[in-house]
Amino acid sequence: MPQWESIVHLPGFHVERVEGLNPVEMEVRYTEPARCPRCGGDRLRVKAQYLRRVRHESIGFRPCFLLIRGRKYFCRTCGRYFHERYPGIYPYRRASEGFRLEIFQKHRDGICQSTLAQQNRIGSATIERWAQDFWGRKVAEIQNNPAPRVLGIDEHFFSRKHGYASTFCDLARRKVHDVVLGRSERSLQRYLEKLPGKERTRVAVMDLSETYRAIVRKYFPNALIVADRFHVIRWVNHQFLKAWQQLDPAGRKNRGLLSLMRRHEENLSEGQRTSLRQYLRAHGVLETIYDFKQELCRLLTIKAQNQYDCRRKWIPKLLEMIAQLKAAPIEALSSLGKTLDHWKEEIGRMWRFTKTNSITEGLHNKMEVLSRRAYGFRNFNNYRLRVRALCG
Repeated sequence: MPQWESIVHLPGFHVERVEGLNPVEMEVRYTEPARCPRCGGDRLRVKAQYLRRVRHESIGFRPCFLLIRGRKYFCRTCGRYFHERYPGIYPYRRASEGFRLEIFQKHRDGICQSTLAQQNRIGSATIERWAQDFWGRKVAEIQNNPAPRVLGIDEHFFSRKHGYASTFCDLARRKVHDVVLGRSERSLQRYLEKLPGKERTRVAVMDLSETYRAIVRKYFPNALIVADRFHVIRWVNHQFLKAWQQLDPAGRKNRGLLSLMRRHEENLSEGQRTSLRQYLRAHGVLETIYDFKQELCRLLTIKAQNQYDCRRKWIPKLLEMIAQLKAAPIEALSSLGKTLDHWKEEIGRMWRFTKTNSITEGLHNKMEVLSRRAYGFRNFNNYRLRVRALCG
């Protein structure tokens, strides 16, 4: 690469003169042969010459401008006039692609528009327009991607005005496939009807949402629905705490006991286990319910089982525990049994599939960071563009 190309960082340019320190102005000349952009012909006649001033990538902390001696040509083949084209500098633009990319990367890394506008003496609206242009280019690369084979569906809060949005995540690649405003079938119908490759989805992971289950059954015909392990165990703990509230309201308000009750028994120290057992023995029925809950949680946390073990060992045990819950005299436990019975097929598949919606929850954290950096989004399309570009 010639020395002047490494300085300008644009192919085909020759530096003729450098002036100034802050800003730096480089007079350059394009040395490649010109061709007509319409017909590709090289039978050209120079019509006029002009000097074009373009903002370019900064040299250190100093702004840089290119003074390009350009030409206006007449094409003898197609009979049209055109201005000379340059790589990295689009027509009618007063900034090169390198400078636009420099501003975009700084804005993406967290520098606000007002600070960038003041430092580079450009308008905030210009920075926003450039950023939207680069976000659009990134999203265009993945615009027509088919639906993922392992799909994760979850909701997250967007704004008070627009409410919730649904996240469609590619769990195999650990990326966001798309974000759609709304969480009902009516609000998602238009998007799902146009989504390409729905028939290639084999697994769909979700929480215990009837709406999302109905959507997957309708729009993803070949997908097996798998319940998310975290949400199932959280629901078990929630119903157990409600039953504890009915049996001992005073003990339920004790924060120390609450912390011990929520955790798995194997995660407790010896002293914590002893203290908890002393409390449970004073409430005989509560101790029985606690042991049952721990056994159920241990059953639900089993992973990576083969088909034989699931049919012979775990499924009969799960059905037996569901029947015991449905027959329980405490309303919270019977309600838990009905819910588990309604989702028993999806819960049973957790033993076979290891993917969970923890990947989606982690991406939600990243999306919240993006929203906080922008001090919130009013326009959902801008939010979707940013999420798909950075998390997709």
